[in-house]
Amino acid sequence: MSKKLIYLDNAATTKTAPEVVEAMLPYFTENYGNPSSVYEFAGISKKAVTESREIIAGALGADQSEIYFTAGGSEADNWALKAAAEAYKSKGRHIITTKIEHHAILHTCEYLEKQGYEVTYLDVDETGIVKMDQLKKAVRPDTILISVMFANNEIGTVQPVKEIGEIAKEKGILFHTDAVQAFGQLPINVDEYHIDMLSSSAHKLNGPKGIGFLYIRKGVKIRSFVHGGAQERKRRAGTENVPGIVGFGAAVKRAMETMEERTRKEQELRDHLIDRVLKEVPYVRLNGHRTKRLPNNTNFSFQFIEGESLLIMLDMEGICGSSGSACTSGSLDPSHVLLAIGLPHEIAHGSLRLTLSDETTMEDIDYTVEAIKKIVERLRSMSPLYEDFIKKSAR
Repeated sequence: MSKKLIYLDNAATTKTAPEVVEAMLPYFTENYGNPSSVYEFAGISKKAVTESREIIAGALGADQSEIYFTAGGSEADNWALKAAAEAYKSKGRHIITTKIEHHAILHTCEYLEKQGYEVTYLDVDETGIVKMDQLKKAVRPDTILISVMFANNEIGTVQPVKEIGEIAKEKGILFHTDAVQAFGQLPINVDEYHIDMLSSSAHKLNGPKGIGFLYIRKGVKIRSFVHGGAQERKRRAGTENVPGIVGFGAAVKRAMETMEERTRKEQELRDHLIDRVLKEVPYVRLNGHRTKRLPNNTNFSFQFIEGESLLIMLDMEGICGSSGSACTSGSLDPSHVLLAIGLPHEIAHGSLRLTLSDETTMEDIDYTVEAIKKIVERLRSMSPLYEDFIKKSAR
């Protein structure tokens, strides 16, 4: 294995920041009290949970009483959809979402369809942006929920969330957004965007794994998702993950303080990576919107190669990335997101997602581009399809 490590898979998970780890440590060994207990020692934990809740709420322009901690983004997504569907079924059983959502949304929608709910899956354009005319036409008198992700986890495209929120508010429909990739990368104000529910996860913004939250606007009728004790104001039972919550608060504080400088740096490196790949590698396309995308996200499709082979060879060069192809999960189907933006199977299979962090350097990017050029050329040299294509092009 190469001694060099260039980690470009930050959309999958991020390194927990040292100051986050430092903030968490006392709540494992010194201040280990259960926040639900009544004695003074437990009050230290309770105070820490409250402080983190206030930090997170402040980052969204929300009230701390509207933040409910979960075990992660997938739980928050499940809670938002299932509990809203149950609470508002007397009004209707129609839900609107998109074809490019995270599986935590799509699989939950499939579950709800089996329970008698009807789901409309909106198309997106070739850059991954929701077709707003289709959204407006999809709204019905029995529509109870619109769920559209803030930014896509694969291709990085940022949705017109404010416009979607305005439509939902005008029609009296709940609006949920999966902001797992966007929170900490983009400024979000729940009032400005008319968001009723929002999901997030700490490990996407240099926080610990296993902790997330669901923002629920006051007045939204959402029932308990986990039944048991009275934690999280009787809406989510289970002893609070105090170290995780403290770490989440510290990560959000860090993300808000560094957002402007950090995202500007990531965007500069992102654009340099995109420009070099598109200029120096033939038969490649950028997936997602060129400018309306997450600051740290790039996603390419290379013709005549398999994404999985590219990933394995990049790993041999010490570069960590991911593929839009689902080959690694045992499926031969390419990414549902890439198919939704209109890519044919053979091109969708040759995809590569590289997502940056504030620790990524220009040297890392240039090293990665050189590795990609070398590997793509080698893989294509072994491809009969590429050989046939070159022969036909030469005629």
